[in-house]
Amino acid sequence: MKLELGFVSAIVPELNLDQVLAFAAAEKFAGVEVMCWPVGRAERRFAGVTHLDADGFGSVEAARVKELCSQHGVALTALGYYPNPLDPDPEISKAAVVHLRKVIRAASVLGLGNVNTFVGRDWTLGLEENWPRFLKTWRPLVKFAEDHGIRIGIENCPMRFTADEWPGGKNLATTPVVWRRMFHDIPSTHFGLNYDPSHFVLQHMDPASPLREFQDRLFHVHAKDVKIRRDRINEVGVFAHPLEWHQPRIPGFGEMDWGRFLGALLETTYRGPVCIEVEDDTFGRDLEGRKRALRVAGQVLRPYFG
Repeated sequence: MKLELGFVSAIVPELNLDQVLAFAAAEKFAGVEVMCWPVGRAERRFAGVTHLDADGFGSVEAARVKELCSQHGVALTALGYYPNPLDPDPEISKAAVVHLRKVIRAASVLGLGNVNTFVGRDWTLGLEENWPRFLKTWRPLVKFAEDHGIRIGIENCPMRFTADEWPGGKNLATTPVVWRRMFHDIPSTHFGLNYDPSHFVLQHMDPASPLREFQDRLFHVHAKDVKIRRDRINEVGVFAHPLEWHQPRIPGFGEMDWGRFLGALLETTYRGPVCIEVEDDTFGRDLEGRKRALRVAGQVLRPYFG
């Protein structure tokens, strides 16, 4: 196996799965992480995208998806669904867990290995107060994934950007200190990381630093960059909402040294998808601008893939 360049489908919600895979093939991407939110209104930007409807997904639907992948020569790297399973509202939390089980089941029917998500967090409480509920929610979820032959990749995004997510953020699993405890308390080999290095840059951490220690837990990798507005930090400080002093960028247009990062990744045992995630508005918010952002990001990273 080798590193394979792909992208996250959330950035092209206007396209159906056939069109997403056709675009990926035309731009020489090897794979796509496909979004599987419940059909309906998005709760936030880049959420609510449904390129594969996991509700009632069975063998007929799986055959159609496999046919499309074969037709276009593009693989599915994972199914993605990123809610807050630990939301303090029990109805929101329950709905997230119920749908996540549907996504896991759909991945199993497809014969796909990975589902990517967040562990979630009650952002009004500290780590210790969240931990019992985390274990109560996630031990059965991980067992469910094990029983279906699926690996759960937890993204390390703090989800701590706006007033609605302040002060604690909506995702616990953001740092190595938390990961060690998480994997100690839920030691399943089906529980790991969907690692996005840009979230370490946001936290003023070295994005290559966790790779070697957690190489056995790397199930999937995102490629996104970030620009730190140090002029704004000088004005508002790092304790201001991060959207006041950071800007999401495509790979190559921010702080990341992609040669160093991918070189460090290749020194680990990880061989799998590296999927570009676009949240960069500098290319425009219309569909053509977002497609162009994917093209440019692909051109930046492709030389590292050989």
